[in-house]
Amino acid sequence: MTVNSHAQNPIIQTKYTADPAPLVYHDTVFLYTSHDEDDAFGFKMHDWLLYTSTDMVNWTDHGVVASLKDFKWVPYDNGAWAPQCVQRDGKFYMYCPMPGGVGIGVLVADSPYGPFKDPLGKALIKHGAEDIDPTVLIDNDGQAYLYWGNPNLYYVKLNKDMISYSGSIIKDSSIAKIKGQADPFHYQEGPWAYKRGGHYYMAYASTCCPEGIGYAMSNSPVGPWKYKGMIMDGTSRSNGNHPGIIDYKGNCYVFGFSYNLMKQRMSKHYERRSVSVQKITYNEDGTIQKLPFWTEKGVTQIGTLNPYNRVEAETIAFSKGLKTEKASEWERNISWDKGKLIADRLFVTSINNGDYIKVQGVDFSKGASSIDMNIASLNGGKIEIRADGIGGGYWVLLS
Repeated sequence: MTVNSHAQNPIIQTKYTADPAPLVYHDTVFLYTSHDEDDAFGFKMHDWLLYTSTDMVNWTDHGVVASLKDFKWVPYDNGAWAPQCVQRDGKFYMYCPMPGGVGIGVLVADSPYGPFKDPLGKALIKHGAEDIDPTVLIDNDGQAYLYWGNPNLYYVKLNKDMISYSGSIIKDSSIAKIKGQADPFHYQEGPWAYKRGGHYYMAYASTCCPEGIGYAMSNSPVGPWKYKGMIMDGTSRSNGNHPGIIDYKGNCYVFGFSYNLMKQRMSKHYERRSVSVQKITYNEDGTIQKLPFWTEKGVTQIGTLNPYNRVEAETIAFSKGLKTEKASEWERNISWDKGKLIADRLFVTSINNGDYIKVQGVDFSKGASSIDMNIASLNGGKIEIRADGIGGGYWVLLS
């Protein structure tokens, strides 16, 4: 089956998401994000979310993967800022910053889905007010590096246990801002370090504000870094940004965020952001071709959705007017799967007339004569299942 479907930016609509941190593991993209609350005016962020995809278009919501409550030493319940999760030796390490000089903590799990636990009971990095936006690179020789900082870039060498470091905290002199001199890097915050084709890359939120995405390259994980230009210019349609870059199934993708979804819903600017993704292209010398700011048409689908396996309702290519939530007490009482009570499953909720879920690239090449659905409602209603668009193709009415 040939798939010509595209993602539609922003890729998550049921919640406000920011600070994307993608991880490729076992042929799946695990996308960790920060989370702006629906009633946020400034930064109101209590937890971190997880989404997965195998085709870059249909994303499955796994809900809250970690929260500030996992750090008993954090003195407040707001400030779950930009994280990153990396895998090493069968364990998953999630680096989480808390602003206000509280520091950067680390959580550890045996699975990318969690549960994540705090192995230290204290901050891994507690250096000062710039302790935000951690990113990790594990080099080919096994040495891991943790970078962070706004408006300067810092790094340390992590030990193999990934929860401690050796040596001192180093302020990168090649990207550091020098008082009284022009800033050649336009570095602001949100670093994302990675290695590709023998080149080391440092992508980051560039200038402020609005922030675009700039990048620098080096022959070493510790620099010196040479500014190469912009992956994407900032525009008046956005304020902040935060890159996350991966290679996946022969393509390279850059994730970031915009305020497009929030601006579709209200006229004033609040900190309610939404993650988007675009494909990036490298030149022969390793430099990156510049992209326009996040377009509504996203990346091409790579793969198909298998309708003959159970597909959860929270697997979504695009949606309108819906929310996803953990099971309520009432739902826990009525929700069973093969005789087993469902306690932690997500549900699609807040469904009103005209709301919809769209999935794309569904492979019905084997043929289908019926669709089985598990649904529940206190007030009744009907569901229309349509093919080839909201108003086109055939549809089936369920009452």
